[in-house]
Amino acid sequence: MITKRIIAIGGGEIRSKETLEIDGYIASLARERAGERRPYGLFIGTASHDSMPYFNSFRKTYTSVFDIKADVALTVYGEMDLEKIRGKFEKADFIYVGGGDTLYMLKRWREFGLLDLIKDAYERGVIICGLSSGAICWFEDIYTDSALVEKDGAYSMQKGLGWLRGTVSPHYNQRVSDFDEIMKNMPVGTTAYGIENLAALEFVNGELTRSIDGGGKAFLIENGADRLKKTII
Repeated sequence: MITKRIIAIGGGEIRSKETLEIDGYIASLARERAGERRPYGLFIGTASHDSMPYFNSFRKTYTSVFDIKADVALTVYGEMDLEKIRGKFEKADFIYVGGGDTLYMLKRWREFGLLDLIKDAYERGVIICGLSSGAICWFEDIYTDSALVEKDGAYSMQKGLGWLRGTVSPHYNQRVSDFDEIMKNMPVGTTAYGIENLAALEFVNGELTRSIDGGGKAFLIENGADRLKKTII
């Protein structure tokens, strides 16, 4: 049976190695999948409009620290075509989706055809992971900001891909009051995940299997009849 895995990182700066403990766990999974060959990680920076400094930070961490071959799939400015990118997906042991504008990212993926490649990789057992936008896009309902709908940078509830069930907020330590207020207005029994910076959740075959504490926490939040119930995962 193929193991389909998603690791959702709530936030943190890979540039300054804040997420290094989580990155180390991802690297260990990549090495396990690669076996005797050198692991290969593919960075997707669509949400940051293909920011090359962001990719360089990814490469410095995963190549310099963990000896993983790092590559990038560029989709915003047309430097690469889809067939070249397809070849990179076929070599990848894990795919890392960076943060930025979530709704722009999903729109661009659909327009460019990248979403089909990501879905195929996920179904083949390639490890899918990401931070902020790259963490939440897989869920049904996502708390995010996007220039496509909010010009002032405000967060709002939007629809994600629905590969994972439920509602989610990244950067929960920074958005706790806003997100909790939204949860209070949701139907009784609604549950959500609040993932702080430097924390991650791992889902295997669609089910939550563990949290990763790299200095932050993740919460299961339930709208009870008279109050929110929060449980550290």
